[in-house]
Amino acid sequence: MKLSVLDQSVALEGQGEDAAIRDTLALAEQAEALGYSRFWLSEHHGMPTIVGTAPEVLMAAVAARTRRIRIGSAGVMLPHYSALKVAEQFRVLEALAPGRIDLGVGRAPGSDMRFAQALNPLAHGAAEHFPEQVRDLQAWTSQPSHRGLSAHPLGAHAPELWILGSSDYGAQLAAHFGLPYAFAYFFMDGQGVERALELYRSLYRPSERHPRPQATVCVWALAADSAKEACHHALSREHWRMERQRGRLAALQDPDLVAAQGLRAEDQPALEAMRAKAFVGDPAEVATRLRALAAALELDELVINTWAWHPGVRQRSYALLAREFALEARAA
Repeated sequence: MKLSVLDQSVALEGQGEDAAIRDTLALAEQAEALGYSRFWLSEHHGMPTIVGTAPEVLMAAVAARTRRIRIGSAGVMLPHYSALKVAEQFRVLEALAPGRIDLGVGRAPGSDMRFAQALNPLAHGAAEHFPEQVRDLQAWTSQPSHRGLSAHPLGAHAPELWILGSSDYGAQLAAHFGLPYAFAYFFMDGQGVERALELYRSLYRPSERHPRPQATVCVWALAADSAKEACHHALSREHWRMERQRGRLAALQDPDLVAAQGLRAEDQPALEAMRAKAFVGDPAEVATRLRALAAALELDELVINTWAWHPGVRQRSYALLAREFALEARAA
């Protein structure tokens, strides 16, 4: 089984937001050295926690620092933009890193509607045109000309287009266009994943580039040398999720501070439900659960998203999982 990475450039309390971007670059270099297959970057706007706002820019920096790993967006929120402009951006990226570019696109705004309106003054109702945008983007990234227009630069390789989603809608759209599909398992702790993948596979219409369905899911996972240590570092994200439910967003907090303050008693039911589905523990435990999920969903690739207040803890988690899955040996 292959493992890949989704990084969201998470801001850490006590550090500047710009440091999160540099942490992303360091992680990309490590992920390649460890044998991960892909390194994907998200797009969010107006958030004090997830500060990766321009995946296409960051992808260029990652391309300059790596040689083998595939680099992708997970994703570009297409209703904000012109499909032709996105095609041109990713053709430039393909020229920088031939045969290594993934173009993941989503329909969600990646923020609230105020930011959607600011990013695209014509944003009202733009999501309704998402299927047409995907059609045009698929053509401009795979054909020399579409609608009498060409997206340059042309080359021997073309970006690989993915549809991202966390509902049945994206699954059905990916199936209709014959495109790979990635389900955001970590959004809702896997709720709806079986149904989405069933729809995707049963409705799939083969395309020239993808004669068979190709699916993956992105999960949040954290491994440490001991289960106790992993659970401690997971407190940062647990605290963030509880605060988000109360409408409070902030940079990720130090788990030592979270542990000292304690989590609210009224949060315990939600925390217990979250922890029951979490991929948190020692390396063997996390790897066992990941393999079980992949087997249940009939997947040969998983994308791992990891948050930790200490960058070294996050890097250690990816290294431990790479060792459990023997990624380095296979890459070599």
